[in-house]
This record gives sequence, structure tokens and C-alpha cells, in this order.
Amino acid sequence: MQAFLDELIRHARVLPLDIVQAKGNGHAGTATSLMPLATVLYQEHLVHNPADPAWPGRDRFVLSAGHASLLLYVQLYLHGYGLTMDDLRRARTIDSLTPGHPERGLTPGVETTTGPLGQGLANAVGMALDARRVTAMLDPDGGTDSPFRHRVWCLVSDGDLMEGISHEAGALAGHLRLGDLIVLWDDNRITIEGSTGVTTSEDVVARFAAYGFRTLEVNDCEDLTGIDTVLTVAASSGPYDRPTFVRLHSRIGNPMPAVGGTAKAHAGRPGEEEIRATKQLLGLDPDEHFAVPAELLAAARRQAAERGAALQGEWTARYQAWRAAAPADRVALLDRLEAGTLPEGLWDDLPDLGDQPVAVRSVTGAYLRMLGERLPELWGGSADLADTAGGRLSREDNLLSPADTTGRPGGPGGRQIHYGIREHAMGAITNGIALGGLTRPFANGYLVFSDYLRPALRLAALMQLPAIFTFSHDSVAVGEDGPTHQPVEQLSSLRLIPGLAVVRPADPAEVLGAWQRVIERPEGPVALVSCRQEVPQLRLAEASVQGTRRGGYVVRAVDRPDAVLMATGSEVHLAVAAAERLAAEGLAAQVVSLPCWEWFEAEPADYRRTVLRPEVAARVAVEAGSGGLWWKYLGTAGECVSVEHFGQSGPGAEVLRRAGITVEAVVAAARASIRRAEDGRAG
Repeated sequence: MQAFLDELIRHARVLPLDIVQAKGNGHAGTATSLMPLATVLYQEHLVHNPADPAWPGRDRFVLSAGHASLLLYVQLYLHGYGLTMDDLRRARTIDSLTPGHPERGLTPGVETTTGPLGQGLANAVGMALDARRVTAMLDPDGGTDSPFRHRVWCLVSDGDLMEGISHEAGALAGHLRLGDLIVLWDDNRITIEGSTGVTTSEDVVARFAAYGFRTLEVNDCEDLTGIDTVLTVAASSGPYDRPTFVRLHSRIGNPMPAVGGTAKAHAGRPGEEEIRATKQLLGLDPDEHFAVPAELLAAARRQAAERGAALQGEWTARYQAWRAAAPADRVALLDRLEAGTLPEGLWDDLPDLGDQPVAVRSVTGAYLRMLGERLPELWGGSADLADTAGGRLSREDNLLSPADTTGRPGGPGGRQIHYGIREHAMGAITNGIALGGLTRPFANGYLVFSDYLRPALRLAALMQLPAIFTFSHDSVAVGEDGPTHQPVEQLSSLRLIPGLAVVRPADPAEVLGAWQRVIERPEGPVALVSCRQEVPQLRLAEASVQGTRRGGYVVRAVDRPDAVLMATGSEVHLAVAAAERLAAEGLAAQVVSLPCWEWFEAEPADYRRTVLRPEVAARVAVEAGSGGLWWKYLGTAGECVSVEHFGQSGPGAEVLRRAGITVEAVVAAARASIRRAEDGRAG
């Protein structure tokens, strides 16, 4: 077996060099130096089956160091995931299966989209949490042999561990004792600008030990026996043991004689002479390129296929035994989750929220708790703000460390996640949970701190993950906490992320419509944004529910409007009040609520025309945030009542008034827009 691995690695590790040299760009160094480790992992330790890349019982491999994508692509090629040598040659080209960084849903065997450093590590933590939650939900007594248990292997670089998100994710993983998480650190001491000694002198191993990880070391990444021994130990942890952190001592670009070990090995062409010298060191023909002997490749794929079939067969036996022995309600739950259906009567007996003014954040939280009681697959948590930001799903089923001594009710498989003050990791961990496919995770916090989640929000949108992000305290009406806590630009900023639905409901009926759409149609990530202050209810009942599900609807209709007033969230009632004042002056205004632009713009054009009335030139948009994006709806005669500066510290109502978010301002804007429209017609 050793001779076979030696031969396979010898040919595999020069493929990244040939690919990057031919392309003229790319990252070969880490792929070349870690090929021995990756090959031993895929051949001997990773539980996977190339014939069924989505097999639920597989281990997950996360390449957090996404720049080393060629390392992963070569393994997928060697082990029969459907990649060809032509696919490798086409790396980093349009429409190829081998993009510059791994992309979920494009290449079989790629678990998540990685590249922004640190995100993959936090994804891996989320995957491990997801496996723990699914096991607790379906097989709480299954122990180490549960068919819902699997390991998560994550390869990280020096750069991953420099990013602050690595601290947040690592600290939480260690605290929760995610024993099925194995982090492999490529300690090659090189970044793009040179030696890591220029920027850091921390003891990374001690740092992860302090988080609660068990630490191991591979002293030589060329030593296959040593690699095998350490990976065997790493995989020996139980599900509630400490997670494992493995330090890999490597030389980037090894065995390149001159470029290896230098920053130049990270990216760019190694050079023809360097590749020739490397192949000669390995005993390969220096004039042969993109070459893996057919017999060797066939043997590698045959062995992977046989091993994968055996592993999946053993898992299938355990899974069938579980189905035969498990309570019927758990089997039925799994079948429902796999089918993507919802329980009957989900929207029966809704919370009675009255008809008085109410803080929308409280309503969002009330529906979250209701859904939590009815949907065991809904779970998540807050960055220390569950009770103030509407993110409390449960007080009884807290996610706790197996070693917890706080006395809170719950356990290691609990549903209410306590992220602590770790927004960066919270977002990426939520993505990792969503990648599991069976559960619906949510994350919660203040809107102003959505900036901390932005990289994860962007990746959730890129991957179209059905993750739910609930944000409260959505405008300068936050008040006394001052401008540091008062969002101004965040709504517009989130709307700029393609594929992220930003929903800002105006009252309880709109909140219900939003939750119904989010739960019933898991199309991609959603940011559900709500206000802190109490606002009047529209009292349109089912019309608001259904209108919100479509992203926009008419709140106050008129036959021949002089103006159209558009608003979202807590400003819709201002538009209604302004329309009533205008009516007293003999001016007719149609009022439109647009809680979710993304949903609305997916509606048929005829519906959108009936709502927005494009024939009416006089238009006003009202929103307590930056208004720059509203001009797409306003036209040349429009007016925007918005907030274009930071707020102040003081009572929220007064801060709103000083910012110009008042009925009077909306009325004045409507008059100005009507005059401008009339002038335009006269011209």
C-alpha cells in the first residue's frame, strides 16, 4: 500500500504545477506540498463515496484555504468524482468545473464555497453543530454509532487563522466540545507578502489548546506513516470529546527546489525550469505534462469506489436498523424533512397580538417562538441579544457544552444557540448549519451590526442557502444608544447583495406574511428586519399577509391618484397619515407598502404596475435610512424622505423628528413631487 500511495502522490503533486504554468495564474504551492496529506486522507480516513457525493453518512471536508482549490480538485479527479484531466486543464476558466476557489453546487465533492479566509472554518463549526442537532433530534440515544453522526475535516491556512473570525469560531467550538470537528492547520509560515514572522509571533497551538481543542502535530508532511498515525488519532474522538487541532509542518511548494519555501510558491507560474527540476527530483519525465498513468489512476478510482461502497453499505445497515427501532414519530419527522414539507396546521391558532401599536421586533420574536414549538428543525440563536432583538426561540432547550455547569435547562443538542458576542462567526456558522440541508437555522442581532455578518451574508446569497437572519433596532429610532447603534446605511447595503431577500415588515400581519413566505419557500437567505419602537397597525389583516408574501401591495387605493406614496416598515403608517392629510386638501394619494423589494420584483409585471402605478409621475418614498436606492422607483419627479446622515443620542421619537421622518415631511414631499410632475407635463 505504501508503494501505491508513493506512486500516486508522485504523479499527483506535479499536476498543480503543470496547471498553473499553462494557465499563467493560479495557486500551486499549497496544493503541491499538501498532496501527500490530502491523498492519505482521501484514501484512508475520509468517509466518502465518489459514486454518491451527497450521501448523508459521509464525512464533510471543508477547504477553508480555498486558494488551494487545486489540492481538492486533484483529489476529486483521482478518486472518481467525475472530474477529467481536461477539467483540471480548464481550471479558472468560465463555465469550468474547476473555478479559482471551490464553489458549492458546481463541482461534485465540494461541500461549501470558500475563499474569503476564515469563513470555511466557521462553516465547518456549523456543520459539526448541525450533525449534533440532527442526531439529538432523531437519534438522541444513538451514541457513537448513530447514522446521523459524521466527522467534519477542515483544512486551514496561516491566513485563515489570522482572520479574527477564526478566534470566534474556534472558541465556540472548543467550548461546546465538538468532538467530531478536526481542524488541519497548514503551518507553512508563508503568506503572499512573505514570511509570517513579519506579522505574527503567537503560539497558535497554545491558542487552540486554550479554546479547549486537543492538539496533535504532523512533524513532516512528507512522512506518510506519520500522517496516517496522526489522522487515525484525530478521528478517534467521540462526539462530545474535545475537537482536534492538527498542526502540519510543511514547506510550501515542496518539493520545488528553489521556489519551494518562498512566497513565490503561493501563486503564479513556478517557471519551466523549476518544474523540470521538481519532476527530476521525483523521478518523473520532465518533458511529460498533465500525466497520471492510466493503470495508476484506474487503481486509485477502483480502490476509492470499493472503499466507498463498503462504507456506505455499512452505514446503510445502521440506518435501516435505526428506522426499524426508532419511534414512529422520529422516522416520520426525518421523512418530512427529507421531503421538504411542513406539518399540517402550522399556521393555525396564531398568537393574538391585538390591534394596538406594537414593536415589530416583539412580533417577529413571538412568531419565532410559535414556529419553534411546531418546527423542531427551526433553531438558532443570537449574539447575546436574544431577548432584546427578538431572537429567543426557547428558554428550556438551550444549546450547552457537555461540561456545562451554569444550571440552565438544555443540553449539547439544544436549539437555542448562545453565540456570545461573536457576530462574525455567527453568520458563517449559520451558513454551515444550512449546508446540512435538514434544518432551518436563524441568526439574530441588531441591524447596525449586520456589517459584522456581511461576508457570511454575501456567501449565503452566493450559495443560495435557506438561512434566516433576523435583525432588530432598524433605524435612528433606536434613540438613546446613539449614532453608533443607529443604522442608517445598512438597509441599502443589504439590498445591494444579489440573492439576499431583505424584508422590513410594517405590522404583525406583514410579519406573518413574511414568516409564511420564508418558511414555506426556502429559496435563499433572508434578512428579516424589524423596528424597536411601537408603531400603529395597518389593520388590513389578510391583505397585508398576502401582499407581503408578494413583496409589495397597495395599502390605500385610489382610482385616480395624484401621487403614489411608497414606504417600508415603521414608516408605512406615516405614508398612510400623509395620504389622509393630502385627501383633506383634495389630493388623492395611493399608499404602497414594499416590505421586500426582491420578492416584489419577481412578481409579474402586470401586478407590479397595479401596485406602483407607473403612469403617475408624482411619487414619494419614505424610509428611515439612506434613500439612494429608492430612485429606481421614483423617476424624475420623485421625492425621497430618508435619513442621509448619522443620528444623535436621545429619545428615538425626537431623533426621528430631527432626521425629518415625519408626516409633515411626507406631505411636503408629495406636494413638491406633484408640482414637479405638473411642470414636466406643462413643459
